[in-house]
Amino acid sequence: MAEPSPASLAKQLLAILDRDEGRLQRIDNYNQGKHDDPYMPPQADDEYKLLARRAVSNWMPLLVGTPAQALYVDGFRPGAAGDGLPQAPASSSSEWSHWQRSRLDARQAAIYRGALGFGHSFTLTEKTKKGVVTKGLSAMKTAALFEDPANDETPYAALTIVRKPKGDVPGKARLWDGKREYAVTFKAKGDEDSVRVLSKGTLHGASECPVTRFAASIDLEGRTIGVIEPMMALQDRINQTVFDTLVAQTYTSHEVRYATGMAPPIQRDPETGDPLLDASGNPIPIPINHNAKRFLFAEDPDVKFGSLPAGPISSLIDSIDMSIRHLAAVSQTPPHHLLGQIANLSAEALLAAETALSRKVTEFRNSFGESWERVFRLAAELEGNVTSADDFHGEVQWRDMESRSLAQAADALGKLADQLGIPLRGLWKRVPGVTQSEYEDWVEMAEDDDSEGLLARALTRATPAAPTPERELIAA
Repeated sequence: MAEPSPASLAKQLLAILDRDEGRLQRIDNYNQGKHDDPYMPPQADDEYKLLARRAVSNWMPLLVGTPAQALYVDGFRPGAAGDGLPQAPASSSSEWSHWQRSRLDARQAAIYRGALGFGHSFTLTEKTKKGVVTKGLSAMKTAALFEDPANDETPYAALTIVRKPKGDVPGKARLWDGKREYAVTFKAKGDEDSVRVLSKGTLHGASECPVTRFAASIDLEGRTIGVIEPMMALQDRINQTVFDTLVAQTYTSHEVRYATGMAPPIQRDPETGDPLLDASGNPIPIPINHNAKRFLFAEDPDVKFGSLPAGPISSLIDSIDMSIRHLAAVSQTPPHHLLGQIANLSAEALLAAETALSRKVTEFRNSFGESWERVFRLAAELEGNVTSADDFHGEVQWRDMESRSLAQAADALGKLADQLGIPLRGLWKRVPGVTQSEYEDWVEMAEDDDSEGLLARALTRATPAAPTPERELIAA
């Protein structure tokens, strides 16, 4: 079967972006706090609409940020070096140099947040004047084609929009296939007739498409699912309950005072005493300064005063709490992260509460780790490093972000060394907060100490022992 032309690939990818635009835009709106309005009467006035705007309680950034803050690549361990050569330290490897050149220490968080929010994000690895670098691409502007979307890690084509069309100015996009990069223009994503490929393309230097997908969760149909879309219904429920609470708080939570049988005083002409009339011919009442500090009285004995009790809102508050707990359970977010209730919780209770989140983060690490390993292989190929380009044994090292004190970690690591006989050096990386550079410094210092100790022991063995007085006496 003949390979599809660049123009046909561009049309397919732009059609995908056009198809998914509404869904991705709605996900982005919910992440930004632009939610669907809660239900209100058709005759709702401006006060109701104001309460509806204030009822928005945006939990979506927390659902994205909680797992994203536990994802931080802190190093990369290359596979075994070939030809019997010693393996270089991870911090001085070409893969980690590419990581630092791309400033991914700071930029990796945006890639994770995009993948967790929309279900997937992308990275582009390419040659620049500064060398080979990798940058993130938004799912709202980027699409990729896979022969098997559920299992393939390498797309056979990808496109990202550089400039959206505006008026008579067409939009611009970049297209990549397995060998070349093309410049594309279009007037609208859904207008296939306006798609133009401007050139025959330039070689991008890699043997496959240089775009890598980061999927948060993917099923066997190839569909990627983030953490926001499944939670929209629960978010709407919370907003509706908060809106009902605000309405009850505004209109029924205060005691209402009333008076019957009393006509309000009217304004009169100071000279004639005649009532002043408005434009419709009705008497103009005198405003009554009625507040909690005023005492009400009337001269007419038939006037009656009373009050209506305030309506309870505690049930609505309990409903909000229940909805947030449902949100925590369905999203695998610890309840104390959402409710802020951490008083009187033991260490075992906190650990049990965060078990589901830890499993969720582990799943994300496994998925994103495979994507980073492909990025490192692409970068090595573009740099001409054949050994690293074929290294399928490299492993991304994630920083341990669990909240443990140094004393607890030291006690646990000591027990692992004493009771299980695990080498001490093998436990150094599990010290909370240790970085790759610090670990390698420890290894270097330990090797220096070992070499000095070996030298001292060798000198001790080579130096004959001085004779003691007893030995001299026996020898005599």
